[in-house]
Amino acid sequence: MAKDDVHTEFAASLRPPALSFNRAGASRFVIVCDHASNHIPVGYGTLGLTAIERLMHIAWDPGALAVSKRLADMLDAPLVQSTTSRLLVDPNRDHDARDLIPAISEATPIPVNAHVSAADRAARIARFHTPYHQAITELLDARAAQGIESILVAMHSFTPVYHGEQRPWPVGLIHGGDETFTRTLFDALKADAPDMNVGWNEPYAARQGIYYTMDKHADQRGLHGTMVEIRHDEILEPLGVNRWAERMARCLT
Repeated sequence: MAKDDVHTEFAASLRPPALSFNRAGASRFVIVCDHASNHIPVGYGTLGLTAIERLMHIAWDPGALAVSKRLADMLDAPLVQSTTSRLLVDPNRDHDARDLIPAISEATPIPVNAHVSAADRAARIARFHTPYHQAITELLDARAAQGIESILVAMHSFTPVYHGEQRPWPVGLIHGGDETFTRTLFDALKADAPDMNVGWNEPYAARQGIYYTMDKHADQRGLHGTMVEIRHDEILEPLGVNRWAERMARCLT
């Protein structure tokens, strides 16, 4: 590979740790997507994973960003997304969480994460975790200064099978200290599709340490919000993405 080609390839691999879309959106909803990408930045190699492993759910939330973007367009809502794999550093975990930088995810070892130094841990937080949350903070601060109401919606997806156990819910909702908005959304989803199995605090609950983004940016600010988990086999192709974005737009509003 020619020298100029190497430089071009390196430059193309660089991206900011967070991307914001439609920051001036008029909607009262603000959408965040913590696990939008499976990208591993230059300098971290492959984290010791195969190409197949880097496409698995352990590395990101497949379909979550596609639904988030479609939903943001439909609602005229701002969207903030992370741009790096959660295996590098998970933006939806507290700084001292054991699985902030996982050495194993479900049953898959992450070799490069097996012996992360304190300096490397701090560098990953500073380079990728903190800027993502700063982007959300700046957006919410700007909206508050303009007197715009904000309801935070964190979009995720979950794997249909976990440790050999089937997960029957096509969608689950997770709440923090105030369940008011999550309960309202739950009722709206059930009214929209009465036979649908809507999970309540499924497949996770906030007490399991998976609610960092919502706690930091909604609960601690006194904002309404909810965490939405869609089973990823529902949203791996355009028809499913559109169906769920349209359903969430109806039920959120």
